[in-house]
Amino acid sequence: MSQNRRVLCVGEALMDRIERDGDAKEYIGGSLLNVARGIAQLDHDTTLCSWWGKDERGQKLSAALDEGGVHVLEGTEGADHTTVAYAHVDSEGRATYEFDLLWDLPAGASSASFDHLHTGSFAATVEPGGKKVLRLVKEAALTGTVSYDPNIRPSVMGSPEQVRARIEEIVSFCDIVKASDEDLAWLYPERAVEEVMRSWLALGPAMVITTRGPWGAYARMAGERDMLVIDPLNVELGDTVGAGDSFMAGLISALLDADLAGSGQARRRLRQAKWADVIPALHQATVTSGLTVSRLGAFSPNRADVARVTEGHPELK
Repeated sequence: MSQNRRVLCVGEALMDRIERDGDAKEYIGGSLLNVARGIAQLDHDTTLCSWWGKDERGQKLSAALDEGGVHVLEGTEGADHTTVAYAHVDSEGRATYEFDLLWDLPAGASSASFDHLHTGSFAATVEPGGKKVLRLVKEAALTGTVSYDPNIRPSVMGSPEQVRARIEEIVSFCDIVKASDEDLAWLYPERAVEEVMRSWLALGPAMVITTRGPWGAYARMAGERDMLVIDPLNVELGDTVGAGDSFMAGLISALLDADLAGSGQARRRLRQAKWADVIPALHQATVTSGLTVSRLGAFSPNRADVARVTEGHPELK
């Protein structure tokens, strides 16, 4: 297990104000915070580079990350106030968002001392932080590995035409890319999921995955001709908050464990890998995501939680 690999997550940490049936409560949230906590819960050295204030909400973020074993990059608490995402959860457990946000990166932020960088969501497209995220991605790609989840938020990212070029540029520097089918439908409304996956793979990643909610996920790899379909974990739905983030955390953790992420050598191995090499990582991502959607909120499973599932389902190992 590659516990010595250092992971940097770059992106938003915020407060989710979630409304269900007219009742609103605030929770720790943000796509990159969720991924960082998920990777840390799976026993990897994880640091979050983000942007929040020293207000009461920011203090709650800091405390939650400390409790979850996530380091915070110096300068992250430099914002004038902490971003709030207002989420409405419908009767089927699906969340829609509006944001009161500030986004930037700490002065002097660098990815050079880390082995794997993960980023995504509006962090890569909202300025002034977006250009700085791209710089960190390019820096990380020189010596380590990079993963990306566009995690589209139309209310703050503008139109597809405004962000498509930036998203594709980041994809071109990545080793692992994951998007939901809803993300791809928004970005490319007239193109099929499979077509977009092929075009993204041609930009440079070793692996492109599309999650499809209750229909599981599709995966394509540079070293394989055909697409793989991954079935979902059959669970009772709590809500979908954090589902994609948990999938990403489980996938990154397992690829690090398999030495298929976290170094230039690992990048080469991933590019040459076959399905048999990565199916255990895809299964772990399916398990972590399934455990998250079985709870309310962005629950981050640990190795013991994953083991309890796989012990009863050896086909997931």
